Amino acid sequence: MHTSQIGRPRGFDAEAALEKAMMVFWAQGYEGASLTDLTEAMGISRKSLYAAYGNKEDLFRKALQRYAEGPGAYVTEALQAPTAREVAMAFLAGSARANTLPGLPAGCLGVQGALAAGETGRVARDVLAEWRAHGQELLRDRFRQAVEAGDLPAGADPEKIARYVMTIANGVAVQAAGGATCEDLQQVADAALQNWPPA
Repeated sequence: MHTSQIGRPRGFDAEAALEKAMMVFWAQGYEGASLTDLTEAMGISRKSLYAAYGNKEDLFRKALQRYAEGPGAYVTEALQAPTAREVAMAFLAGSARANTLPGLPAGCLGVQGALAAGETGRVARDVLAEWRAHGQELLRDRFRQAVEAGDLPAGADPEKIARYVMTIANGVAVQAAGGATCEDLQQVADAALQNWPPA
């Protein structure tokens, strides 16, 4: 009796497959990444994709988490810097580096992933908006600590400073996707921080 293989192939590496899915979403965006693109890159069938990761939205969320822990890890590292200015410097420098890594898609999965998304991409657009808002909240909380510690002036607005830094980082991602180099983007980041804290 011959039995066909059902499910994932032998030697299936869920982490390696998730990494490949992340790359597809990063390069093509949520809507641009078809199930065929994803399953071919991951080396699994659609049935296996659903069994291992859930639907496309679930896979996208897991890929975004993978991105946050990998190329996007500069965010949590930057938050550990001793001063608010160093937080902003590390955040923007990390953004410039992560968005221009050789051999990886240019730009940021969290910014590029749902740009120009239509109705079918609404979930991804919402997930990414929440993800970016969370990053901004982390910056705001860190800048609030800096105000309380006297590192930033008492009248400084942590929310406004966080929005400023996040907006520069998002612009860095868009510029990187358009071909800007890490050096060019670092110059922009340096210029953005010349007058610190932003008024």
